[in-house]
Amino acid sequence: MAERLKDQASPYLRSAAHQPVDWYPWGPEAFEQARREGKPILLDIGAAWCHWCHVIDRESYDDPQVAAIINQHFIPVKVDRDERPDVDARYQHAVQAIAGQGGWPLTAFLTPDGRVFYGGTYFPPVDQYGRPSFTRLLRHIAQYWEDHREELLRAAEEVHQRLAPDLAATAPGELDPTLVDRAMEQVRRAYDPQHGGFGRAPKFPHPTTLELLIRRAYRTGDATLTDMVVRTLEQMGRGGVYDQLGGGFHRYSVDARWIVPHFEKMLYDNAPLLRVLVQAYRLTQRPFLAELARGTYRYLTTVLADRDRGGFYASQDADVGPHDDGDFYTWTLDEVHAVLPDDEFRVAVLHYDIGERGAMQHDPRRNVLHIARDPDAIALLTGLPEARVVALLASARERLAAARAQRPRPAVDETVYAGWNGMAASACLEASVGLGIEEARELALRALDRVLAEAYRPGVGVAHRVAPAGPAHFGLLDDQVHVAAACLDAFEVTGRARYLEVARDLAEVVLREHEHPSGGFVDVARSVAEARAQDEPVLAAVNKPIQDSPTPSANGVAVLVLNRLSRLLDEPRYRQAAERTLRAFAGVLADFGLYASTAVIALDDFLHEPAHVVVVAAGRDGAGSPAAASPPADALVAGGPPVDALAAALHDRALRTFRPDKIVTLVTSDGNGAILPAPVRAMVAAATGTRAYVCAGTACAPPTADPDELAQLIEGFGRS
Repeated sequence: MAERLKDQASPYLRSAAHQPVDWYPWGPEAFEQARREGKPILLDIGAAWCHWCHVIDRESYDDPQVAAIINQHFIPVKVDRDERPDVDARYQHAVQAIAGQGGWPLTAFLTPDGRVFYGGTYFPPVDQYGRPSFTRLLRHIAQYWEDHREELLRAAEEVHQRLAPDLAATAPGELDPTLVDRAMEQVRRAYDPQHGGFGRAPKFPHPTTLELLIRRAYRTGDATLTDMVVRTLEQMGRGGVYDQLGGGFHRYSVDARWIVPHFEKMLYDNAPLLRVLVQAYRLTQRPFLAELARGTYRYLTTVLADRDRGGFYASQDADVGPHDDGDFYTWTLDEVHAVLPDDEFRVAVLHYDIGERGAMQHDPRRNVLHIARDPDAIALLTGLPEARVVALLASARERLAAARAQRPRPAVDETVYAGWNGMAASACLEASVGLGIEEARELALRALDRVLAEAYRPGVGVAHRVAPAGPAHFGLLDDQVHVAAACLDAFEVTGRARYLEVARDLAEVVLREHEHPSGGFVDVARSVAEARAQDEPVLAAVNKPIQDSPTPSANGVAVLVLNRLSRLLDEPRYRQAAERTLRAFAGVLADFGLYASTAVIALDDFLHEPAHVVVVAAGRDGAGSPAAASPPADALVAGGPPVDALAAALHDRALRTFRPDKIVTLVTSDGNGAILPAPVRAMVAAATGTRAYVCAGTACAPPTADPDELAQLIEGFGRS
């Protein structure tokens, strides 16, 4: 029946093509059919990685009797939330207001013009969990639509009128450090001192909150903030939310102790977690954080990386089969015993807390591997030397990982999304610098260059999906700002002018297409929303994303990009735009607390001038001599412009010296400084040889040609 889905780009939509439900993809055909037949729309929003989406598919949408009810009384529409985050955001907001909760699958009932009159998430096949059966709900709504249609139309209009201002809401206020202080108090109150993390079960990682804590800890020297970061990351890394055999993090934990996860793995979770793990390691030098970072990097680059073309895939499913719930990742005691020799088995069950009874509700025998005891404790319990325990655990991990690799693997959604690849490129560049992983730099630049080659149009922006048949879904704010941020990171690491030029172009697109008259940036470009207004009426609702949900808030990232560009290019217009945006949300930032951590980072960055490190390279032939002619652009894909050995050493030390609010610019005589501001160009003219400068605001330290002295200046100059 669902023939319309079989050729869709989304694997989530294609997976429903066999179902007896007469699904429509999101688009004008569905709305026109609903108007023509006078039927309400049944909207299902989910994703390929979503466990409960698979459950409702199996229990309800695969059932011919349920499908018959849907096909008779509704126009069914299926949406992939990863492919259309703009659609998902608007309906999540409406359903949360109606039902008191959101999430996936999102089940909503709409009028033919797309307005919600009822909704929820998962509905079971029989009355349970305090919810009506899906069949009973469908019959009730169909009957109510027939008998009380005008009432439902009025209710939908009322919901729309009441909620539309919320998505577009701004709360202007003054900008001052007390806003950051108040937000930090909210974060402190939410912190779980026993298990780390924020809030209670279910518990999400909140990597941007951890990044905020790192920045504040570095600036203020507050050891309690560092302790919050370390405890959170180490408790996560010891828990089942971290894949102890394959590396990488599952999406969230259903308990407060980080033990039992929801097993899907997302690029948009693992990329910022890799970034913050590297930053936390650079701040503290704790080896376990580096180990977790390397494990997360290994997962990204072995499971989610497109090694042939460059770029990173979107996600990995939680399940393998219809009755599965993380069975790929979990173990019974007998399964472990069958894989390990007795000496390894003896220490592994103590280390990973493996017993006859595990933690999985669908199969209580299955254990989620987590670190319950360290090698020193196991040595005391067993009488073995600690070094022997460490060796046995390493061997056991290898055997368990090899055995797991023989199991059917959860599917990977191989869609390449531009914004998420921007996040992954930034994280890999951080890993290349902070952990010394040279390959990470190449993978980051390959991913970014693929996005720019296949999804970027100068003056238009970046498309959401990098697709074989051409890019799709231009005009999403998330993609513009995350790719722009990655370009700025790549410019710092390589010195290639093109990355800075693209970042500036994307900033211009954001200012022209996304800035709202009342302040803040909207999630869909103005021209795109206007063009689709007739076919996709929901896009008429203005949405200004300020909360980190589930990715870093697009408005927060936009301000961070504008802050950096204003400093790199000495362009007041970008700082003014950043200030307008921050002022528009200043009245609510502190109230959102950890849920607006990216925006709080942006405010903190705006209020405190960073260390701007400028390395002026005289040329690779020696001090004062011009550099050789620039190689062609395609020769610079994995590297930067030619510079002398001292400039390379200074640039490398500038990158590797940790300071979270630092900006690095490599200026060369081969032309990459042509788009930089006049003060920086004056440095090039005044230099008698290769030198490095550290500035903060309008003050600069004396130039240096000594990498060690440069590191000291970066760590101390202008720090407040």
